[in-house]
Order: sequence, then C-alpha cells, then structure tokens
Amino acid sequence: MLDAAKKQLDSAFKYANIDDESRARLQNPQKTLTVSMPFRHDDGTLATYKAYRCQYDSTLGPAKGGIRYHPDVDQDHVEALAFWMTFKCAAVKLPFGGAKGGIAIDPNKLSHRELERISKDYISAFADFIGPDTDIPAPDLGTNDRVMGWMYSQYRQIKGGNPRAIITGKPVSLGGIIGRTSATGYGGFYVLRTLLNHWKEGSIFNLPSKEEIKIAIQGFGNVGYWFAEKCAVNNIKVVALTNKNGGLYNPNGLDVLKCKEALDKSNETDWGNGGERITNEDIIGLETDVLVPAAIENVITAKNANNVKAKMVLELANGPTTNEGDEILNDKQIIVVPDILANAGGVTVSYFEWLQNRHAEEWGLERVNQELNAKLQYATEKVLARHLEHKISLRTATYALALKRIADANECLGNKTYFQT
Repeated sequence: MLDAAKKQLDSAFKYANIDDESRARLQNPQKTLTVSMPFRHDDGTLATYKAYRCQYDSTLGPAKGGIRYHPDVDQDHVEALAFWMTFKCAAVKLPFGGAKGGIAIDPNKLSHRELERISKDYISAFADFIGPDTDIPAPDLGTNDRVMGWMYSQYRQIKGGNPRAIITGKPVSLGGIIGRTSATGYGGFYVLRTLLNHWKEGSIFNLPSKEEIKIAIQGFGNVGYWFAEKCAVNNIKVVALTNKNGGLYNPNGLDVLKCKEALDKSNETDWGNGGERITNEDIIGLETDVLVPAAIENVITAKNANNVKAKMVLELANGPTTNEGDEILNDKQIIVVPDILANAGGVTVSYFEWLQNRHAEEWGLERVNQELNAKLQYATEKVLARHLEHKISLRTATYALALKRIADANECLGNKTYFQT
C-alpha cells in the first residue's frame, strides 16, 4: 500500500524542482512504533492485538493523523496513511507533518467497556511517542470523539496537567471544537466552489454553470451527508446518493434532508424521494458532472474507470482511486480533485482545535467555517495556478506544491550544495 502511495509522487518530482536529498528523505517514514497489546475481554479470554503509530515526516511541524480501529490495520497500512497525511498537511499549508496509528481490531465486536479499556491501553503504550509538540492523534475509521475523550483522559492521568492539545476531535466539553463533524464535507464543498468560480471566469474545465451542475455522491455517511447538505443549501443539484445498501438516482435532483431523515430511521434505500434504485457500482457510471466518492478506498479501479462518465471526480474518501484507475481517468481527460486537497477540511479544523487548545480559546462555528473556507480556497487556487502553469493534472499539481513546501523547509537546514561550498 505504501509503495502504491509513493508512486503518486513520481510525476510530481520534476514539477516541484527539489533536490535529491529532499526526495530521499521522503522515501521512508521517520519513525514507526509497533506494540503487541495483551487484552483481557469481558468474558475472561486473553487476546493479543497489534497496535501501531507512524510518524512519517515532521519537517513542517509535529506529526498529525488519526487512530484507526479496523481488522486490516497493519504497518504498511498506517505508513501509507501517514504518507498521505504528510502531503495533505503540506498541500493546505498547515504547520504539521504526517502521522497515523491504529489497532488491528473490529470495534463493532467490542462492548463499551472493552472499547474504553483498549483505547486507554493504546495511549498507555504510546504515551511517550506522542505529545502536543511531537505527534497529535485524532479520530479515524472506527473511532470517534468519545474514544478521543477516553484517550485524552488517559494521557492526562499519565502525564499530568491539562494537555488538551495532545488530541483533536475530542468532545466539545473536553476542549473539542464546534464544526469538526461537518469539516471534511464542508471542506470538500469549499474546494468545489473555488473550482466552480474559476470555471465561470475562464471555463478552465468543461463543466456547466453552478445552476446546472449535477452531482452524484457515493457514500452518504458523515462526510457525504455534510457535503450534500452544503450543496443543497447553495442550490447545487445532487442527483444520486448511495450508502452500503445502494441508493437512489433522480436526474431532477434529490431532497437531501428528506434522504437523511429517512436514512436515520432505516438502513433501507427508500429515502422518501422519487427516483430509480441504483447500486454502488451503478453510480460510478452515471451521466453526471461531478462524481464524489465519499466512503472507502479503491472504488475506482482499472476494472470500472472506463465506465466513469462524469467530467470530474472529487475524492472525499481517502484513496478512492487506484493508480491504474487514475491513469484511465487522465486518458479520458476526466478531472480528478485529489483526496489530499478535497478532503483536507477535517485536518484543517483539527488544526484550529489544536490552536484553540494551545491558546485556551473557544472558537465559534462562524469563525471555524470562515477560516476553513479561506484556508481551502487559498490552497485550491495555488494548486490551480500550478496546474495551469505546467499543464499537469490536479493530483500532480497538489503533490508538487506539497513537495516544494517540504523541500524548502529542508533546504533551510542546508543541503549538499551548501555544505560543499
């Protein structure tokens, strides 16, 4: 998985104009800690689970990244995710490096007591590896604000004091920030809106106006819902939605709020709208303007990329397009807005929470969303400028921008050319 992630850098190096030393530094993670965690279940049985924390790069600041609970978590997995976090933070100009951690466990098979204990055990194992100035965890797949609250409580018990900035994504009452739940979805919308503004000005991409554009969202969970809600509020038509059970397509548009209300009552796909029933594979091939994969990894592959009819793919999920799928989309001249830009809203608001905690402040929702919009608009415009200058894909442009920022920071410490003079 890490090797596949690093391949996304290959085409970016020549457009970043960086030295060989900076390139070599990014080939491997700085630190990865693996721990075997013995754990006593409620029924008395003893199991041993593998736990991980990777700090891929800290050139730009303390490492930042979530903690994932999933049976597929392994060292390669967390190192790849930490790699992506490194470039995501650099792309949106956050003062963070990249990290990721996790436990190879299915949280759905744990009781509430077991979930609390194993979360605290994780922090006990990694307490000397993380810190507000070195490595700042956050929620990820299989974890949430309550888990972060348990982890913060355990870290505080071990280290003492009131180190709220050690973890982001906490409950608001424990120093969390308002707006974190909607941040990734809203951030994706702000990126899209910036692109739409440029289409209107110069028709950079072959898309209709904001009033006519049609969007299909694969994954109507937290991220997909908040993105869809923001589209609806701004009169952008969402024509298709799916969750793990399938979904609906209506070329005239779906009522996003009705869909959410119906989904909250049932996992079935009769979401209170007229429309055609579709599967998650059907949505990939719909005639639409923007396809938004917002759920899981590797949904656009060599097997189905030729079916994509959208003019743009906005990656709200992490790694939803394989390298082979990406090549096919590029050959078809379909614009891909990469995950490290499109879904950077979550880590951006985590940065705001870290700032809030460091300065003992409490940010309001209006401030959070205004700052988020400004950050992602700036980042998107910088990526667009590089895209236009070099006539390269948005993915390559985003990685090249991030690479340049990391390399510039390394160069300040001196490189081969400096030390040979």
